[in-house]
Formats: sequence, C-alpha cells, structure tokens
Amino acid sequence: MPKIADIQETPNPNAVKFILREPVSHGTSHSFKTAEDAEGDELAKSIFLVGEVVSVFYMDKMITVEKTDESDWDEVLPALAVPIRAAESVASSNGGAASAVGGAIAAAASDDPVIAEINELLDERIRPYLASDGGWLEILELDENVLKIRYQGACGSCPSSLTGTLMAIENMIRDEIDERIEVVAV
Repeated sequence: MPKIADIQETPNPNAVKFILREPVSHGTSHSFKTAEDAEGDELAKSIFLVGEVVSVFYMDKMITVEKTDESDWDEVLPALAVPIRAAESVASSNGGAASAVGGAIAAAASDDPVIAEINELLDERIRPYLASDGGWLEILELDENVLKIRYQGACGSCPSSLTGTLMAIENMIRDEIDERIEVVAV
C-alpha cells in the first residue's frame, strides 16, 4: 500500500500531485480522461469513484488528480487519500508490469533517429520539469514535419502547457534538431 509522502500544488489550480513512498507503476505512465477510460485500471477507477474527478495520471511514485472547477480541495483531498493509500504498490504486486497508454511506446520503440533525438531532448530538458509539476508529455507520432504530442496529468488542461511550453518545445526542437518541425498538442 503506497503511503502518501507529500501533496503538492501544481500550476494548474484544479490539479494536485500526490508524492508516494512506494511506486504504483514500473516507470510507465497511465493517463485517464474519464471514468470510462479507467474501467480496466483499479487504481484510476477507485480515484474516479471519489467523485468530482476530471482526470487521473500516474507513474512511478506520483499520482496527479484533476478535480472539477466547482469542487473544493478541502473536501476532495481527504476522500482522494483513501483509495491512494489503499492502492497496491508494484513492489508488492504479483510481478505483472503495467503497460503504458497511448502511442508513447510506439514512438519510443521507433527506429526513426529523429524521434529518438527528440525523445532524448525531451527527457533531458522538458519532462523533468513537467513531472515536477505533476504532468508528463508523450510523443504520439512524427508525420512529415508535424510532431504530435500529448500532455498528461496536470499539464493536460493547464493553459501554460498549451501556449508557452508548447512554443518553447517547438523552438528547442527547431533550433537543435530540425528547423522544419512543427509541434502540435492533441
């Protein structure tokens, strides 16, 4: 059972990040935008059952939960702590590694050297900052000169992700990898 080490605010006022003492995934990210998306995942499903939850994102020792605009953190946080504390850590599970969601695995496994170079750049200079704010970023595909990415966790609905961060990522990729690449968030 993961114990909550800390609860941190994120730049998104409707999202908080729970820092755990034990991991809930083997380095894979899991993102759920609806309760229906979470039906096959016990942890995410139990968090959505609390109510007032818009999205759930987790990886390693972090869970980010986004609440509705109308709900109050003083009421939602104590309720969220219950399923998070009850969650099974991967260290005590029966050894089945969870799979990542979306196209990140395909992009990471791609033999395209440009995608590999972009992933390396993102791992070094962007993803650590997003993770510190309770979010993540995955590459979905590089089609022609258009790089499609998806923000997850607190970054998924944060206005700064969809403006400033996106432009910074595009500028960095254009400066260091290929000036023709356009970056779009989907």
